[in-house]
Amino acid sequence: MARQNPETPPSALTSLLQRRWARIVFLLLTLVLVFVAVSALLLILRFTADRPVEYADVGEHFKYGSTGGERESGLPYWVFQAMPRVCAKHLPGGYASLGFIYEPGRDLPVGMSKRRHLGMDRTFINCAVCHVSTVRDSAAEKPRLVLGMPANTFNLFEFQKFLFECAADPAFRKDVVVPEIARVMEERGEHLGILDRYLVYPMAIWLMRERLTMLAGRFGPMLDDTPWGPGRTDTFNPNKVLFNFPLDRIAARERNAAVDFPSIWLQQPRQGMQLHWDGNNIMSEERNKNAAFGTGTTPPTIDLKAIGRIEQWLLTAEPPKFAQPIDTALAEQGRPVYAEYCAGCHGTNGRDFAPPGNDTSRDCLKSEANDAALYGPYVGRVTPIDDIATDRHRLDSFSYELVVQLGTIYAGYPHRYCHYRKTFGYANAPLDGVWLRAPYLHNGSVPTLRDLLEPADARPKEFYRGDDLYDGARMGFAHDQPQRDGRRFFLYDTRLPGNSNAGHEGAKYGTLLAPAQKAALVEYLKTF
Repeated sequence: MARQNPETPPSALTSLLQRRWARIVFLLLTLVLVFVAVSALLLILRFTADRPVEYADVGEHFKYGSTGGERESGLPYWVFQAMPRVCAKHLPGGYASLGFIYEPGRDLPVGMSKRRHLGMDRTFINCAVCHVSTVRDSAAEKPRLVLGMPANTFNLFEFQKFLFECAADPAFRKDVVVPEIARVMEERGEHLGILDRYLVYPMAIWLMRERLTMLAGRFGPMLDDTPWGPGRTDTFNPNKVLFNFPLDRIAARERNAAVDFPSIWLQQPRQGMQLHWDGNNIMSEERNKNAAFGTGTTPPTIDLKAIGRIEQWLLTAEPPKFAQPIDTALAEQGRPVYAEYCAGCHGTNGRDFAPPGNDTSRDCLKSEANDAALYGPYVGRVTPIDDIATDRHRLDSFSYELVVQLGTIYAGYPHRYCHYRKTFGYANAPLDGVWLRAPYLHNGSVPTLRDLLEPADARPKEFYRGDDLYDGARMGFAHDQPQRDGRRFFLYDTRLPGNSNAGHEGAKYGTLLAPAQKAALVEYLKTF
C-alpha cells in the first residue's frame, strides 16, 4: 500500500492524481491527434500529388516525358512491370517482343512516361512510342536510335491485345499480382509497403481490370480487323470510340484502315500544308492534340506545356543523313529524273518543299475560304483518290460524321478544333528522310522504294515487317526473313482488306521508267 503524506488530506491526494491523469490523457490525446493530423496530411499529399518525371534535355523529354495521359489512362507502374510475368502465356517474349526499345539503365522503354498520380507511380505511352525506332546497316551492328522516324518495329495492335487479354486472365487478381509486384521490387532493391500491399495495389488492380475490360468491349471489333502489324495504327476509328460510335456497326468501307506511323521532322516548312495521310487538316497544333488522344489524354488532362515543348523542337528537327555510301555520279543522273517525275508533288528536294501558299488562319469562320484551294497535285495538297488509286480504306474511315464530332472537341477551350475537313484523296508529302520511312504508301504496303517504282502486280504480295536491318541498295528494311536473332517478324499480306499495294502507278509516277533511270532516281533519293 502506498504511503500517504500525513499532511495531505485524502481528498487533496485524489484531486492531485486526477489532475496528473488528466494531463497524461490530454498529452496522449494530443499525440494521437497530431499523429492523425500528420497521417492525414501525408495521405492527402500522397493521393493528391500530380508530378511527372521531367527531363531537361528535349530529346529525353520526347522519349520519356509525359503528355498527361497517365492521369486518365495510366497503368500502375509496378503492375505494368509485373504483367509480363503474371500473363506470360499471352506475352512469352516480354515487352521487347512487341518492338519496345529499351535503352541501357532505363526501367521503361522508349515511348513510355511516368507520373506520380493518385498515390502511386503511373505509366503510359507518349509520342515517341510511334515516332522513334532503330536502324542497323548490318546484322552485326548495334542498333542506332533515331528520333522522329516511324516506329517500324513497335506493334501497337499486339500491345493493346496483350493488355486486354491479361486483364481478362484469371491470374490478374490481387493475390497473384501483388506478390509478383513485391518480387519485382525486391529484385530492384525496393520494398512494397503495408499500405501499398493491402490497399493501394489491390484497389488499383481491381480498377485496372474493370477499365481494361470496358475498353476491350469498346475497342474489341478493331481486333477482328486485318492485323496492323508493327509500324502501323488505325488513326481515326479509335476516335470514334470516344464519341460512342459502335465500331461493329460502322460501314465496312471504314474498317481495316491501318496506316504507317509517319515521320515528324521539319514541321516548320510544313505549316499550311494539308496534314495527315488524307490531308484533312492544315493546322499542325490540332493534328498534334488529336494524336495525343492516342497517348491517353483527354481535353481536361492533356499537358499542353509538355506537348508545346515537343512541337517547338519538331519545327526544326532534321532527319539523319543516309548512313551508307552514295554513288554521287549516279545520284546526279537521278536529279533530273526526280525533277521531272516527283518534284511537282514532293518538293524540290529533301529540304526545299516549295509548298503552295495556303491561308493558315486560325479563325474557324474564315477557314471555309481555304476549301476551294485544298485540292491539286502539289506539295502538301491532296491528289484525288481516282488519280493516285491507292487503297482507300483510310480515306473512307475519316467520315463526314466524324468530322462533325471532331468539331465538338475542346469546345469552350481557346484551342477548339476548327480545321478538320473531309477530303477525297491522299496528301502529297515532302520526302525529307525518305530513306527511313519504309515501307511505303500510306498503309506501308510496299517494302522498298525500289519496289514502289514497279507496277503493283510486280510488287511483293507478301513480306515481313518489323526488322531494323537496312537494305541500302533498294532503300527499305529487310523483309524476306520471318525471324532474326530469335525475334519473329510480322507477315504482311497485301491481299487482305486495307493492305492493298496498288496505286501510285503509270507514266507520271515513274513506274514506266527504264531500269537505269529507276536506279539513278533511287540513288538521288538517298541524298534526302
